[in-house]
Amino acid sequence: MSGFGSDITVNVIASIIASAILLALGFLSGKYRERHRFGRRLEEYDFYPYTVNRDNFPEFNLNNFRLGAHYFLRNNDPTAARQLIFIGEQNNVRTQLEPAEQKVYARLFDKYEGKKIADDTTEYLENFARITRLIGKSFPNTGIEILLHDLSNPSHSLVVLENNVTGRNLRDGTTNLVIDLKKRQLLHEDKLNYELKIGARRFKCTTIPIIRKEYGVVGAICINIDANYLTDEVIQSAEKVRAWFEAFCRVDMQLEENILSRDEYAKALKGKRHFKAGA
Repeated sequence: MSGFGSDITVNVIASIIASAILLALGFLSGKYRERHRFGRRLEEYDFYPYTVNRDNFPEFNLNNFRLGAHYFLRNNDPTAARQLIFIGEQNNVRTQLEPAEQKVYARLFDKYEGKKIADDTTEYLENFARITRLIGKSFPNTGIEILLHDLSNPSHSLVVLENNVTGRNLRDGTTNLVIDLKKRQLLHEDKLNYELKIGARRFKCTTIPIIRKEYGVVGAICINIDANYLTDEVIQSAEKVRAWFEAFCRVDMQLEENILSRDEYAKALKGKRHFKAGA
């Protein structure tokens, strides 16, 4: 009887092991089919078109881009190929390629419906555009500019601009913003509260990258404060300071809703006027 029990135990264990193996094989098979259908990430290929220079900063590698373009014309990989096209458009690659290579890129662009990549990114950024516009309209006439760059087309990237203090226009381009944001990603560094001095002009700035899993950095929200306007113009008189704060605190409507914690709400009803009062 004990031998019979041992046989049952062995059979059960064998069944469990077999089921686990079949499950693992099924999982790996599914992963293989998924990869075959959707492709690999561009970073998994040796010709990834960003390389790190001797200063440990990323830079666009045109030769690797060419290799990738030829490879994806011969071998189908929608995921990596579309990432390659996105990076090519970010770096204005058409102007860097020789005529023969431009034809290769044009074929690649058509094969993987490159036009839809830019359209898809524009659609993805629509909500960010609304956020940028509404934040900007919350602080008019304060010297605080907020804008949105669509980095799928760096040569015409500026798509939202509120409270203009830099003199730029919609559809203006950006130069090295893509590379700079990639560099900061590599360093795990935020582009926060930095100063820009351009001739006599001085700005306090923050740049917030918009990162999408499929393509990496696809956009950026930038806040530019005209520091000289505040120090040279606003602070010069009590009237101008008052006017600035009135613009900063301006409201268009009044609502009845509570945004305070329960404790702060009780204190507000008893007369507490701001978050540092009584601290």
